Amino acid sequence: MQSRNHTFIMVLMAVALACISETEAPAQRMAAGKGSISTNVAGYANLLTLNAEASVPVARHWTLNAGAKYNPFSFGKAEFRNKQQAYYAGMRYWPWHTYSGWWINGKLQYQEFNAGGLRKAKTREGDRAGLGLGAGFAYMVGKHFNVEFGASLWGGMEWFTSYSCPVCGDLEESGRKFFVLPCDIVIAISYIF
Repeated sequence: MQSRNHTFIMVLMAVALACISETEAPAQRMAAGKGSISTNVAGYANLLTLNAEASVPVARHWTLNAGAKYNPFSFGKAEFRNKQQAYYAGMRYWPWHTYSGWWINGKLQYQEFNAGGLRKAKTREGDRAGLGLGAGFAYMVGKHFNVEFGASLWGGMEWFTSYSCPVCGDLEESGRKFFVLPCDIVIAISYIF
């Protein structure tokens, strides 16, 4: 299972790097060669989940996006947590123009997670891989800054193990299943360059 996960991560990272480091194309010249980096402020409310996204326009209405989320933190004596590392790559469609107005997106995402301890001592960990869909609005604050609002869902396959407590290691259940989950509530700050 580990080699499959590492292979998937490597493929996803290669796609993300290709999206970001693509040589200049005519469509990029048309969009003035701009790109953006952003962080989702709402993500930090999820137990301090660190996150970043980069995008590059490929046409007047399309951007390629790639990003990552990381949360290594545990809190309290009960050790409640939402630890994760997630990587994604996808595309955004902008009906008016890139980086302004409404958008819809699709993405391919991988997540390694370890969550639990908030309501019960039970902890669940594993891997997820799937597709996400979302929509939102980018408000232009200035020439180089946007504030974005949006939401997304994702679904796919989950490989998991459940334990009766965060540190005891008593196995309760393991397996795989299909899932559909909220992916993001977006309140992001973007820098357009």
